[in-house]
Amino acid sequence: MKGKLMLSKILPALRGVLAENHTLPRLVKIETKGDEPVVSITPGSEDVSAEIKQQLPVPQRSVTISGYGTYAAVFPDAGGGRVAGKIAVVTGAAQGFGYEIACSLAREGAWVALADINETGVQQAAAKINHELGREVAVGVAVNVADVGSLRAAVEIVVKLFGGIDLFVSNAGVLRAGSVKTLSERDLNFVTDVNYKGYFLSVQAVAPIMALQNQGAPAIWSDIIQINSKSGLVGSNKNGAYSGSKFGGIGLTQSFALELVEDGIKVNSICPGNFYDGPLWSDPKTGLFKQYLNSGKIPGAKTFDDVKAFYESKVPMRRGCTTPDVMKAIFYLVEQSYETGQALPVTGGQVMLS
Repeated sequence: MKGKLMLSKILPALRGVLAENHTLPRLVKIETKGDEPVVSITPGSEDVSAEIKQQLPVPQRSVTISGYGTYAAVFPDAGGGRVAGKIAVVTGAAQGFGYEIACSLAREGAWVALADINETGVQQAAAKINHELGREVAVGVAVNVADVGSLRAAVEIVVKLFGGIDLFVSNAGVLRAGSVKTLSERDLNFVTDVNYKGYFLSVQAVAPIMALQNQGAPAIWSDIIQINSKSGLVGSNKNGAYSGSKFGGIGLTQSFALELVEDGIKVNSICPGNFYDGPLWSDPKTGLFKQYLNSGKIPGAKTFDDVKAFYESKVPMRRGCTTPDVMKAIFYLVEQSYETGQALPVTGGQVMLS
């Protein structure tokens, strides 16, 4: 257990030290050849990066960590995509928006850990990505974002497999529509635990990994991006639990951005408009089309199509949000070196910042 826990401190620091040309490598455990430099880490060390640097006077591509094995630095090929070589984690990635975000990141060259409470579903989703791309670039990891122990275990797995985390997409989200007059405390807690507390705990789990990388490579930034909602920018009738959790998420984003900038971490939110094609809206049993229809939120609506038409009529561009729309925002925030603490609308003009 001691060695496993220490890996989450050693490998991200090693990534930073081995960085080349403003790029962090993926770390792969290999068989020891015997000619690699050997680094010893003091138990309980407060500055692992400094210890590694002191013992590696010249740049290296493979290093033996005494007691933990030998790790090789693997760098992306030139021209490999917009996020080539980055290690990304996407929560809520077994299906819907999260899965499509993970697919897009993998196609653009990232190593992707898909994380979801649905363990079987997320492993199948990762296998589907690997099959599509013809190479092992994705892994499925079980996680409950509202549980500290589950998050720590998931982060340990990702670090052990890849060496660290460059991009964390906090996408996991749930919704229970209902009036403030009638919504149950159970439903309120369900929404808040995932959308607000889950975001907070997720950042608490991944930020130390990114900070360790930054100690070794202070010029390289990491990114945390929360997939928020237009309901985090404007209130939502008979949907206060969800909207409130998303407003709170933007407060967390702004606060995290102020604090984590010293660790080379940018923190931003993306606020999409309605994503009708995913299960959040279209699931015939639990989706928002059904919830809004049943709750009477849309006057006169009798079918799912009536609900959809009502919401599309509110959008100047007359359509819902799509994954490509959101991916443009994600890539912008990753590539923009002078943007943190923002809540970026992707709403077709339905919500405009003032």
